[in-house]
Amino acid sequence: MTDATPAQRRRRKNDILEIGGRPLKPATLMMGHGYDPALSEGALKPPIFLTSTFVFENAAAGKRFFEGVTGQRPGGAEGLVYSRFNGPNQEILEDRLAVWDGAEDALAFSSGMSAIATVLMTFVQPGDVIVHSAPLYAATETFIGRILGKFGVKWVDFPAGATEAEIAETVERARAMGRIALFYLESPANPTNVLVDVQAVARVRDALCGAGADGPPIVIDNTFLGPLWHHPLKHGADVVVYSLTKYAGGHSDLVAGGALGTRALMDRVRLMRNTIGTILDPNSAWMLLRSLETLELRMTRAGENAARICAWLREQPKVERVVYLGFPSDARQKDIYDRHCTGAGSTFSLYLKGGEAEAFRFLDALRIAKLAVSLGGTETLASHPAAMTHLSVPPERKKALEIGDNMVRISIGVENADDLIADFEQALAAV
Repeated sequence: MTDATPAQRRRRKNDILEIGGRPLKPATLMMGHGYDPALSEGALKPPIFLTSTFVFENAAAGKRFFEGVTGQRPGGAEGLVYSRFNGPNQEILEDRLAVWDGAEDALAFSSGMSAIATVLMTFVQPGDVIVHSAPLYAATETFIGRILGKFGVKWVDFPAGATEAEIAETVERARAMGRIALFYLESPANPTNVLVDVQAVARVRDALCGAGADGPPIVIDNTFLGPLWHHPLKHGADVVVYSLTKYAGGHSDLVAGGALGTRALMDRVRLMRNTIGTILDPNSAWMLLRSLETLELRMTRAGENAARICAWLREQPKVERVVYLGFPSDARQKDIYDRHCTGAGSTFSLYLKGGEAEAFRFLDALRIAKLAVSLGGTETLASHPAAMTHLSVPPERKKALEIGDNMVRISIGVENADDLIADFEQALAAV
């Protein structure tokens, strides 16, 4: 594979990517892609490589490997160097992550926020402007506004469901404030489940800021739909970030993050990761390799459950509305969904009639669904964004973004759908 990175060429001795000229599907590639058993005593599955450092064959090899680590050669190190830079488990994981999104390269991080922070720090300089959709995950907003803001970075935002004209108007305001470093999107938005028109953002960027590599990169958090139901790189995004804790991990037993995109952009992000040390540990990388083998099965079952449950919930008298991608709120959201998405996901927002008291009574009455933050796991989770994940968001901004006291965020798992409906029914009775 002449277009592969040094790490990919090293690990893929016996990779099978197609049969009879037909490319293999991601679900099949998750079983062995990027791993040669001959390199690990014939072990069917990759071992966990718990080592801090790696032995060089000779001094010249050490020099050559460090040329990749320090960015003097693109594509990363040609060999294993030190666990802050690379490792077998992380490299195999990165190969497989890239498959789902059709990305040239991928990087694994110690958490979703470490992925987001590392990507942002890669492209932003003091005095720059970030254009982002709203709302964002609260910690992302905090990092942009409070952490990067300390270094003179400014931001301008537009509502997640904004039209192309509204996005263009926002970009014009941003250009008057300074150099636009990047566009940062979250689609669907957390926790409102509103989709961003990635194609419209790409057209505006190309028209006003420079096309493709000549313009600021478009970075998108695709955590809510995961790698199965949304492929932003196909619609104009340059970098995709994930909390791999969610669907990719999917068992609520690890914390991890990922970033995927073109090799040129990932080389820049890799250099920042190598410097600040935000790489994922080998044990968590190994656990993710296990989880990726069942990703399609888990996400498919959870999505089917969510469709049934949301159809039932929106008919209940104590429910004000259900914000679920399978029920687009308007013609524009339906248009974006039809162009961008291959499924409606398994996470949605439930607005109860009432306020915080009613929402808390509903949450406290749940017996199968667990009261916890996060999403995309095998179990069903429910939380109260206004009082939990988005508690730090100022009240007026929460109101503008429709993060109300009566909102409950629900992530459906792989349990029996009828049992979950029974649980929600008895919880609604307590409201």
